[in-house]
Amino acid sequence: MNSKPVAIITGASRGIGRAVSLSLASEGFDIAAISRTPDSECMLSLQPETEERGAQFFPVGLDVAHTDLHDEAISNILERYGRIDLLVNNAGIAPIERRDLLDMDEESFDRVMGVNLRGPVFLARRVAKEMIWLKKKVPGCRPAIMFVTSFLSYTSFTHGLDVCVSKAGLSMAALVFADRLSEEGINVYEIRPGLIKTEMATRSKYKFERLITEGLVPQKRWGTPEDVAKAVTSLARGDWSFSSGTIFEVSGGMNIRSI
Repeated sequence: MNSKPVAIITGASRGIGRAVSLSLASEGFDIAAISRTPDSECMLSLQPETEERGAQFFPVGLDVAHTDLHDEAISNILERYGRIDLLVNNAGIAPIERRDLLDMDEESFDRVMGVNLRGPVFLARRVAKEMIWLKKKVPGCRPAIMFVTSFLSYTSFTHGLDVCVSKAGLSMAALVFADRLSEEGINVYEIRPGLIKTEMATRSKYKFERLITEGLVPQKRWGTPEDVAKAVTSLARGDWSFSSGTIFEVSGGMNIRSI
């Protein structure tokens, strides 16, 4: 069994997932990086950057929506490392074409729900069983699961009903997992980013920049993937060990209601 803790990060090749992988590597975790495109340039460049931080790196090709492939992916990770201490359920997509909800495409809706909600829920269920075993075998370990959601879990966006519904569902999933796994000594957290400067968000760059200028984000800037990674790393380190089930906003104050 690996002597160091092991973190699984989904959607690891770019954006938030990449920043989280590198931050956790610096914190002393070995990394299992899940991506739909394990041979992409982004994924290939992540390996040396991770190893420069003293961590082992194991790339895993998986579309999390394909729940029938979860067992194989987890088995491969366990064969490599022998343990799983942390799952960061970060993978998420937007529809290829954002449409008004009255023109929404059923196939696109199902695809978004598969990646953003169904896949993460069943991956967490699978990993939780391994964490329960680990907790019994390795005294003092601190397994944790984190669900990366979005401000769209509580914000209406008429051209993004699929994303809003999937992220709202994932937010509730985090709460229910926290409820169930607390008795097992496994903490579960929701990380709720606001406007983070990633490739996905910058598809609506000018709209969001206008909204930031108009005060949607009280701190008046885009968030960065590194802002989210800092929150994940603090939780992974055990700094918030008595806060299972908590929502950690990384949004520059978007959650503030003011008049």
